[in-house]
Amino acid sequence: MKTNSNKTTVSRRHFITRTGLLVGTATLGFPYIGKVLGANDRINVACIGVGGKGDSDSSNAAKAGGNIVAICDVDKNTLDKKAKQFPDAKRYQDYRKLLDEMGKDIDAVTVSTPDHNHGVASLRAMKMGKHCFTQKPLVQTVKEAREMRKIAVEKKLATQMGNQGSAEDGLRRAVEVVHAGVIGNPLELHVWSNRPIWPQGLARPDGEDKVPENLDWDVWLGPAAYRPYKEKVYHTFNWRGWYDFGTGALGDMACHTVNMPFRALKLGYPNKVECELASRMYSETFAKTSRLRYEFPEREGLPPVKFWWYDGSPNDALKPLRPGGDGVKEIYATLGNLPTSGALIIGEKGKVFSPDDYGAKFLVAMKGEQKFISGDMHEACKDVPKTIPRSPGHVEEWFQMMKDGTPAYSNFDIAAYLTEIILLGAVASRVGEGRPMEWDGPNMKSPNLPEAARFVSRENRPGWEA
Repeated sequence: MKTNSNKTTVSRRHFITRTGLLVGTATLGFPYIGKVLGANDRINVACIGVGGKGDSDSSNAAKAGGNIVAICDVDKNTLDKKAKQFPDAKRYQDYRKLLDEMGKDIDAVTVSTPDHNHGVASLRAMKMGKHCFTQKPLVQTVKEAREMRKIAVEKKLATQMGNQGSAEDGLRRAVEVVHAGVIGNPLELHVWSNRPIWPQGLARPDGEDKVPENLDWDVWLGPAAYRPYKEKVYHTFNWRGWYDFGTGALGDMACHTVNMPFRALKLGYPNKVECELASRMYSETFAKTSRLRYEFPEREGLPPVKFWWYDGSPNDALKPLRPGGDGVKEIYATLGNLPTSGALIIGEKGKVFSPDDYGAKFLVAMKGEQKFISGDMHEACKDVPKTIPRSPGHVEEWFQMMKDGTPAYSNFDIAAYLTEIILLGAVASRVGEGRPMEWDGPNMKSPNLPEAARFVSRENRPGWEA
């Protein structure tokens, strides 16, 4: 991979080839040529963040054969609970201290913190040569995504992002079906989510509450600017809607729901992103509901394609934005309603629809057909060859990459690219409603809206540099 002014530049063709998106290739990612640990080696793993998804991520790492030697969480109560499962693991509340003290004793890390700590924790470990499994979204900023991809390649590390749907047979089969041309050239993509399911669309509360004794608030803030602690406002789950800590509905779910179409449509960098419509905007949180439009140019013989993202909770009094019209008529005819989340690819000859967050299932409707039929039953799909190897398990793929070098399907070379594209929607939202943002992907900047630059990266607090 070539670098230019410390920025990784990847041509669209180079990206698509290396990440295994071309039909007929068994390669799942960039050729991993680092020092493999060997089939019989015991892999020592440190788990950063062991509550929420970190609970299952650490357990799954152990189940896949990892020796959990250290656990870290800002919340002592969470840490003590997890220590019952791993009594021999050393305990930390600050991942910087963990890495400083145990760097020589660990081979790999899992990172399952709030979004704003993903990049800092992962990059610190990766720069030390540690293999890395990081929850979705891989990072909080576009610049961090670029850096993660760069370091993974330079250090020849085994990596995997926590978008578990990547391991589903249905997701991989849907990619094969679209690549085989079953629905013809793709023209439109519509993806919608039932998020946020946390408080969003609000102003910062006044005042300050006492920090609980079990919580290290300074470490929880990590690279983000300091702010007073407020009970039940940020920790443990409600941080997702805040600009400083989360990435909103888009960052939370698009790494899942856009994963299949991202691969199937061979999406590279968009050339335009716009927040077309949103509910009331706030200075510190994402809106309650929004509709974003991405435009992608021609790529690998495919025509330009438009992608619309819709978010908003169906349980909110504010009616969420959703796709409508003829594009979704077969969904209503098949299911009787529009599911709370889904992904719909509209092609010249038909449509592919995934009715769940992870792409585990997909349905097909050819032109002239009134309803969708399961993809594994549709006559148009039966002769499509299997070109993508199936998964032994999402975390197991990561361990296999560490042991023998077989690239994981969501390794950072592709996961960082997917995350970077998704985060451009968050940038467009912050630039403002109704302001089409032209995008120069290789150089990470907007030619027409230079003010977007301040949302592409973050100035970390001193002491929290990656």
